Amino acid sequence: ATALFNFLFMEWIDNVIFILLLGAGVFWFARNAARIRANINMGRQVDINDHLAERWKLMLKVAIGQSKMVVRPVAGIMHIVVYLGFVIINIEVLEIILDGILGTHRIFAFMGSFYYFLIASFEYLALAVIVACVVFLVRRNVMKLKRFMNRELDGWPRSDANIILITEILLMSAFLLMNAADGVIMSYSKLTGGMLMPEFAEAANKIFGEDAAVGTGLYFPVSTYLTGFLPSNPIALHYIERGCWWFHIIGIIAFLNYIPYSKHFHILLAFPTVFYANLKPKGQFNNLESVTNEVKLMLDPSAPLPAADAPPAKFGAKDVPDLSWKQLMDAYSCTECGRCTSKCPANQTGKLLSPRKIMMDTRDRMEELGKGRLAQGTEFNDNKSLVGDYITAEELWACTTCNACTEACPINIDPLSIIVDLRRYLVMEQSAAPASLNGMFTNIENNGAPWQFSPADRLNWKNEN
Repeated sequence: ATALFNFLFMEWIDNVIFILLLGAGVFWFARNAARIRANINMGRQVDINDHLAERWKLMLKVAIGQSKMVVRPVAGIMHIVVYLGFVIINIEVLEIILDGILGTHRIFAFMGSFYYFLIASFEYLALAVIVACVVFLVRRNVMKLKRFMNRELDGWPRSDANIILITEILLMSAFLLMNAADGVIMSYSKLTGGMLMPEFAEAANKIFGEDAAVGTGLYFPVSTYLTGFLPSNPIALHYIERGCWWFHIIGIIAFLNYIPYSKHFHILLAFPTVFYANLKPKGQFNNLESVTNEVKLMLDPSAPLPAADAPPAKFGAKDVPDLSWKQLMDAYSCTECGRCTSKCPANQTGKLLSPRKIMMDTRDRMEELGKGRLAQGTEFNDNKSLVGDYITAEELWACTTCNACTEACPINIDPLSIIVDLRRYLVMEQSAAPASLNGMFTNIENNGAPWQFSPADRLNWKNEN
């Protein structure tokens, strides 16, 4: 009776600890998600609810179908493996969560053969995820692919990528080792007639039945190869199984709360980012409403005047609040993969521009401004801005507006829209365009064309021939 009481008491304590950890993890993640949402909402409000059918189709194709990832087959296929692992193995995580709350052991085992099929699939997928993550680590740290060596990745961004990959390897390894130890325990329970440890014998009989085959290969096709490295002591096996179970679920809770501070927040934001992507033809820019209204007044003096008390219109974007919420969400969605920068012709010719850095700088500035506003309110002013303090004019004017970065992005992020808005600020608010552009602007104003000829001389070339 004393032993039974101690066992039940320990199980009850485990359940309470698990529920508290899970609740704290979910609460902290919700808090961080709310912080990021508030940062995104610092941007201008724009209505993007057109062509809904086309948007759903695009999201299914690009975000869920990963169609743009496989443009580079090696990285694309491995990313799909990790992506499927993240999505599908969440079914196993759901079982772990329910077991932790209810004090059960493999609660979904009642599904019988289908459950064994799922476990086998999870194990093969976990092995594939481990292999893919190892290859990714080699590509980044041994092969040192050029797009992972740019200076904007120095320091924390490069460490962030390695931390995520190593974490995924450890989580998948813990899952396989947990299954290996659990399988051996259940096999021992069968071989010893349930006398080894009564609680495990009872769990084994509930899950596999009295006539189940002895051994682990039938149900754990990958982790069965780890059994040779396990101790034969049943107490040690019990601690290994429980230790891996706790490590796996605590690791997942920690990972959940790490991603809001990481580039891997794209796991969640990639879907709305693609859904709200720009559907207009590449190269078609949005007109500034303030400029359009001025032109209407010039062409039609009877057009309605803006309200007398209306604040003066801004031209372009100086800081993150001048960008739209969609542009700010793009910054949080950036995976820092560098495909945009590797395709950028300006970057390829040695110019300072890196579209990836544009997105990273926008996110960093948004984080800085968000923290200040959280501490001091919306009137917070640190006398800094996105243009100048984070992104230089040299970077912006190096852009050829070719859209190669937008086309290359696996989730349809649009760095060009940010570059153009920042340029508009430099030109229309600061009159800080390069001399060559200022000359063109003057010619257009005086001659109605970019060239330094009056309209009357425009056809002189024809007369000469």
